[in-house]
Amino acid sequence: MMPWLYSALGLVILLLAGDALVRGAVNLSLRLGVPALIVSLTIVAFGTSAPELLIAISAVHEGADGIALGNVVGSNTANILLVLGIPALMRALHTSECNTRKNYVFMLAASVLFIGLAFCGTFTVWSGLILLAALSVVLGIAFREARNHRRNGKGCAADADLEEIEEADPDMPYWRVCTYLLLGLIGLPLGADLLVDNATIIARTYGISETVIGLTLVAVGTSLPELATTVMAAMRRQADVALGNVIGSNMFNLLAIIGIATFIGPISVDPEFLQFDLWVMLGASLLLVPFVFFKQDITRIWGVFLTALYLAYMIVLF
Repeated sequence: MMPWLYSALGLVILLLAGDALVRGAVNLSLRLGVPALIVSLTIVAFGTSAPELLIAISAVHEGADGIALGNVVGSNTANILLVLGIPALMRALHTSECNTRKNYVFMLAASVLFIGLAFCGTFTVWSGLILLAALSVVLGIAFREARNHRRNGKGCAADADLEEIEEADPDMPYWRVCTYLLLGLIGLPLGADLLVDNATIIARTYGISETVIGLTLVAVGTSLPELATTVMAAMRRQADVALGNVIGSNMFNLLAIIGIATFIGPISVDPEFLQFDLWVMLGASLLLVPFVFFKQDITRIWGVFLTALYLAYMIVLF
C-alpha cells in the first residue's frame, strides 16, 4: 500500500512544484522586462511540461525506460481521449470556431517523426537532437507569426497579452518570485524521484510492466493539469484554448521531453510500443481531423465516444 501512497504523494508534489515554477519563472521574466509574448511561447510552454520532463529524466537515470516513454505516449493519448472527452461530457466544445490547422499538422508531423525514430529501437542523443531541432523550427514559426500578427494591428497590447498568462503579476515582489522558484526547483526532482521509484516498485510487486505503469498511472497523473485547464476552458466557452492546450502539450511531449531526456542516457523502446501503443497514440491524434478540418464541434456524444475509447484502451492494457 505504501508505494501507492508515495506515488500519489510524488504526483501531488510534482504538480504543485510545476505550478510554482511556472509562476516564479513567468513573473521573474516580466519583472526583468521580457515581453509577455516571449514568456507565453517559451517559459509557460516549457514550465507546464516540467513534471513530464523530470519524470523522464529520473526514469532514464533509474533505467526505467518504459516509464519515460510510457509517460509521453500515454499522456498524448490521454490528452486527446480523456482531456477532450471529459469536458465535452459537461459542455460541448465549439471547435468549429477554432483555427488550429497549422499547429495540428505540426503535431501530426511530430507524431510521425517520433514513431519513425522509435522504430530505430533506441532513442539516442542523435534522436534527441533531431526532435529538439524540429521543436526549434515549430517555435520559430510560432514566434514569427505571433510577432507579425501584432505588427499588423491584429494582436493585443501588452496588458492583453498578460491576461492570457494566468500566472502573470508584474507587481509580484521579488521575495515571492524567489519563493515560487525555490519551491519549484526543490519540489520537481523530489516529486519525480518519489513517483518513478514507487511506480517501479508497484510494477515489480504486481508483475505489471513498467511500460503499462508509465502508460496509465504516470501518464494520467501528469495529464491532470491539462484536464483542469480544458475543463475551465469548456466552462468559459473557450474551445480554442482547450484544443490549443492539447495540441501544444502533445507537441512538447514528443519533441522536448524525450529530446532532452536522451542527454541523460539512451532510451530503449519496448516492442509493446512498436506493436500497439504508438499506433493508438497516432490513431487518437487522427480522431481530431473532423474538429480541425471539417469544423465539427466536440459534442457530448463525441465526449462519450472519446472517453469510452480511453476506458477500452485501459482495459486492453491491463
